[in-house]
Amino acid sequence: MGDWRLSAIALDEASVVHRTRAIEQEREVAIYDLLEQNSFRPSGSDGGPYHLTLGLEENRLVLDISLEDGAPHGRVLLSLTPLRKVVKDYFLVCESYYKAIRTAPPHQIESLDMARRTLHDEGARELMARLEGKVETDFNTARRLFTLVCVLQMRG
Repeated sequence: MGDWRLSAIALDEASVVHRTRAIEQEREVAIYDLLEQNSFRPSGSDGGPYHLTLGLEENRLVLDISLEDGAPHGRVLLSLTPLRKVVKDYFLVCESYYKAIRTAPPHQIESLDMARRTLHDEGARELMARLEGKVETDFNTARRLFTLVCVLQMRG
């Protein structure tokens, strides 16, 4: 019986110039939560646990998968185009949410938080659909991976 989980996650930082503290915190929390509990089953694999490096290459998301001993296990490339709109909308709502936290009334913050969570869920479902036939994950794993996809695309 295989071990279908991630035991290490890294972001390919080649394209990253600078991140705000809030973005860095999102990254740290997503990775921590993923390592606490996840389901990650690459198609045709005998089992892990796996190490995953997420990166961007041109207009594609790159999932470099290796085994714990460092042996390469596979590479999955996904077009970012189908995710582009939800990522953009998610960024806009997050920006409004973080601004609202400082000054807005509670009902406005709650509305923005609900919109943020809805877009996050939509992004996770889209990511799961993009991974279909390549890597099987559960919803919570896809949700946290979507956070990391967003972090990879954030600039400044």
